[in-house]
Amino acid sequence: MTQGALAPAFQPDRDSLAKANVIYVATVRKDGNQSKAAPVWFTVAPDHAVLIQSAPATWKARRIRRGSAVIVWIGRRNGPAFVGKAQITDDAEVLSRIIDEYPRRYLLAWLGFHRPTRAMFDQGRIVAIRITALSELPEGFVSRCGMPAYVVAVPAGAASSPH
Repeated sequence: MTQGALAPAFQPDRDSLAKANVIYVATVRKDGNQSKAAPVWFTVAPDHAVLIQSAPATWKARRIRRGSAVIVWIGRRNGPAFVGKAQITDDAEVLSRIIDEYPRRYLLAWLGFHRPTRAMFDQGRIVAIRITALSELPEGFVSRCGMPAYVVAVPAGAASSPH
């Protein structure tokens, strides 16, 4: 690797992501402790970023907006886990992927319940969140609301535009 080149990015377990129905996402509070890990629907972008949506006023969205790292468990609260960088985005490809994939992945979305739509994004009722995996969590690290979060520093150059 040449000087100045970034090391290959950490990739979450693809098999686990393919089999999982939900991921559990915790954010980091201002005091450095983790929030409760909440189950959320998701899809995966071609570059392996995890895509979710949320109401803009949720604590998760507020913390992500201020730059909180996220802790993600795949499939279950004690499943394979990683620390990620999350960004709220209005990227058209991300929105389309969420709108198109959720009904394919989730029966309730296919039936029209909790189904994200372009109008919901356009009206600001929901926001798209892109999560890029940064590093694996140490074995045995568990989700405990109010406990110190395991957070890695975001590598230089890892921050990108929210679009």
